[in-house]
Amino acid sequence: MTHDRTTDAAPADRAASGAGPALPLLAATQLLLIMDTAIVNVALPSVGDDLGSGSAGLSWVANAYLITFGGLLLLGGRTADLLGHRRLYLAGLGLLAAASAAGGVAGSVGQLVAARAAQGIGAALAAAAAFALLLTLFPDGPARHRALGVFAAMGGLGGVLGTVLGGVLTDVLGWRSTFWLNVLVSLVLAAAALRLLAPGARGRGTGFDLGGALTATGGLGLLAYALVGAGEAGWTGARTLVSGAGGLGLLAAFALLERRVARPLVPPAVLRRPALRRANILSALAQMALFPMFFLVSLHLQKVLGHSPLTGGLGLLPLSLVVVAVAPQTGRLIGRLGLRPAMTLGFGLLLSGMVWLAFALDADGTFLTTVLAPSLVLGAALPLVMVTTNVAATAEASPEETGLASGLVNTSQQFGSVLGLAVLVAVATAGTAAPGDAAAETAGFRSALLAGAAFAALAALLSSRLRLPAPAMAPPRQDRVGGAVE
Repeated sequence: MTHDRTTDAAPADRAASGAGPALPLLAATQLLLIMDTAIVNVALPSVGDDLGSGSAGLSWVANAYLITFGGLLLLGGRTADLLGHRRLYLAGLGLLAAASAAGGVAGSVGQLVAARAAQGIGAALAAAAAFALLLTLFPDGPARHRALGVFAAMGGLGGVLGTVLGGVLTDVLGWRSTFWLNVLVSLVLAAAALRLLAPGARGRGTGFDLGGALTATGGLGLLAYALVGAGEAGWTGARTLVSGAGGLGLLAAFALLERRVARPLVPPAVLRRPALRRANILSALAQMALFPMFFLVSLHLQKVLGHSPLTGGLGLLPLSLVVVAVAPQTGRLIGRLGLRPAMTLGFGLLLSGMVWLAFALDADGTFLTTVLAPSLVLGAALPLVMVTTNVAATAEASPEETGLASGLVNTSQQFGSVLGLAVLVAVATAGTAAPGDAAAETAGFRSALLAGAAFAALAALLSSRLRLPAPAMAPPRQDRVGGAVE
């Protein structure tokens, strides 16, 4: 979106004053959205007992959120550029709060699934707008690297905090309290946003790519539906194949439309940037290894080592503390080593941690002897790969493309998470010769973690060949931020 330089006095000064207070707000949003996935997963057994649902129905309480969240991130990012980042951020939080309230009073699994789908829509809008706001507030450079480090720390903490809070709230107040927590936090964040974020202005584009919006959203949604349902329907099941083919067909139609419309949702010139394409692939590969790792470790602690859901979640706390400690230092490391070496180092640590963890698992072991040490290595890897891939994926974004850049990288990460979880759970299941036997379960988890290590190895190879364009000279007056805190 374009901004009026004549009416936007001292934009850099205003941006600097607003960025500091806004960062905790945006980081808290990231924490909420990541936490929301884990917190509901812990509550699912209690949901089934209360509403009388089996595992198939309960799986869609989790999956409905993932499908709408993944399917709408790209549209949400581009819409933020057109309608204003703050407007869409507040709209997303409002929808998230309303849908969470609906989930809190749901009387059936069907109503709860619908509420979760609406939660995913609100989360997609809020996530895309929040990340675009961060890009707008912090121009490319050390300040953005530090801000992205804070985001990475909140992402690492969100999964563990969600698991712990989910267990505590479900045990003490019941599963419905997990939804009312969302309502409360969303309203607090919205109130803070009204005070900390300037209203901004709408983008000056006069048209909207409706065909692109429908085909992209439909294609991504069907693809997400195929991936999250593959474990239940089978990778070669009719539902998986038909929905997957439909999603790919709509995405192909989207690619054709974008070449023909005057104002495309995703300008083809943007996707022709080699660094942006590779950075988004790397973002997806990072999540294909990291997101399932959290799930698999938690399962191993509970199913094999006999921990409760609460203590299983606490077992990931040391990893999260390392993330919180390392993430703020990532920008300094990028400045010292350079972006590409720091990224390759991160993926090297991810590969090492995944392989170590895979071979350390032991049906007769303990948390201290099997999980703790490799999890600390993974905790150091997580912020390195997340921050560096986000920096690379957004480095070329112009002020009017911040929402688009955030939508692209968020979509890459979300689909990496969904695809990685689907693939690695399938590998774990196939590698478990005798379900219910601790040694067999451990062998399945080991196979899955080694598959995740293969994704990390591919990412390390690709990152070593990443080529970023030389930074452009900064203009005398930089209005990258001014008036755009929307």
